[in-house]
Formats: sequence, C-alpha cells, structure tokens
Amino acid sequence: MLVIENVSKAFGATIALAGVGLRVAGGERVALLGHNGAGKSTLMKIVLGLLAADGGRVSVAGHAPGSRPAREITAHLPENAAFHPALTGREQVEYYLRLRGARAALARGLLERVGLAEAADRRIGTYSKGMRQRVGLAQALIGEPRLMVLDEPTSGLDPVTRREVYAILSELAGKGAAILLSSHALTEVEARTDRLVILARGQVRADDTLAGLRRRAGLPVRLHVSARPDAAERVAAALAARRVNGVGVDMLCAPDEKMARLGAVAALGALVEDVEVIPPSLEDLYTHFSQGDRP
Repeated sequence: MLVIENVSKAFGATIALAGVGLRVAGGERVALLGHNGAGKSTLMKIVLGLLAADGGRVSVAGHAPGSRPAREITAHLPENAAFHPALTGREQVEYYLRLRGARAALARGLLERVGLAEAADRRIGTYSKGMRQRVGLAQALIGEPRLMVLDEPTSGLDPVTRREVYAILSELAGKGAAILLSSHALTEVEARTDRLVILARGQVRADDTLAGLRRRAGLPVRLHVSARPDAAERVAAALAARRVNGVGVDMLCAPDEKMARLGAVAALGALVEDVEVIPPSLEDLYTHFSQGDRP
C-alpha cells in the first residue's frame, strides 16, 4: 500500500532524511519512532504530498503522493488537530463529509464511534484537547481509508480512550487498511503495532517486529526469581545473583543463556516459588538503536 524507497530531503544545510526506505502493507500497523528532529514529520508530509522529496520514490497504492487517487484513499490525523471553535462537533464532521462528497447524516455514526455522541452538539471551543483529537479521528475515518497516516494519534487522550483508538485502528487494519503512525508513547505501541521503524538523524536504524528487534539487539534478559521466604539467601548464592526486596532474586543473562539459567532455577525445586522472565522493553530497544541521535 505504501512504498518509500531511498527518500532524501534537506532544508538548506540541514539534512532531514537521508536514504529512507520502508514499506507498509495492507492490514499492517507500523509505528514510526524517533526523537524530535529525527525526520518523522518530514517523512509523513512527503507521504501526504505536502512536501516534495529531493530524491527517491514514494508510492501510495501505485500513485504519486498528493495526487487525486492517492488523496482519495489516504487519511491523516495531525498531532494537534485544529478546528473552528464556533462550530459544534457535528457541524465540523458534517463539513468534512460534504468535502468528501459523502452524506452529512453519517456524522452521527462517526462521532459515536470515537466516543463523542453526547458532546456532538457542543461547540468545539468548549472541547478539551483530547476531545478535539477525537474529532480529528472522526474525520480521518470518513470513507474507510486504505492508508492512514497518524501523528501522535493518542496525544491528550485518557487511558481508556487511548485503548479505544487503538481498537479502532486494529479494526481498520483487520479490514485491510495500512496504518503508519508516529508516537513517543513507546509502551502504547509495543503491544499494538505489527512492526516498528526507528528513525535517527534522518536514517532508518531499525525496521522489524518487536521479537526481531530483540534478537538483533541481543540485550540481556532479566530473570526475577521469587524465593521461599526462608530461602532467599540460599537461592541468591546458588544462582550467583543479587537479592532484592527480601525474597526476590534478580539476575541478567544473555539471550542464548536464558534456557540454561532457567534450568538452574528449576533445579532449586521447592526453594523457588515463581520466576518471571523480563525481556528488554521497547524503551530499551529504542535507546539501543537510536544511540547518538540526540545532539
């Protein structure tokens, strides 16, 4: 659905993108991660046809970015959605529906879908940032787009609404839509996207599934062992590990040592009540792959 090949962009002496390449298939949810200034917004603007790349190629379902066929199948939600404060939520969505040649009556269903049914007839000037973001999501859902480009889509939303937004995105992906979203909320996207692309200094440093990133990074795995209350010292000594919080025992091991270390824990039998395997988090992986990105 989206093909980006060797795309470059510079603003004067500042290089924003340098040979960026990635693909997003229909039904795939891809998270674009990176520090401020890493090139995420520039890349999204090029995909939308708002900026022209200096080099490389971008294709939206075989069409040029910004062309009429590309615009007809693409939806965008910016980080800070801005609407006329004097309009109600319903009036604003009806306006977007008319621009797309759709029936204004569809506004009610779209607002219900994003949890704004009760506030539909209030002026947007009275809305919170999270509510305005939901108006933006409602307009992005018009016409069941085949490609969704979202910049910090859950900015300003409460935890419950964030879950609802990702549920909607999963539903769209299940129907074949390709989703490219940027986010700084790493714990959110860790379990809610299919692939993760890490940008640093305008280059793709990593592009893989979470499991694939863990294999490539080779960061240590943490094992947290819960010992029997009277056996913590014996367990820590047997495992050559450190004791934490009374009955807990922590140890780090390389990924290829994990099974052997678990075997050593199992050999302690009744001295151990439980063991938790804690792989590197997305935050750990992000730090690993984007090292040196901050000025």
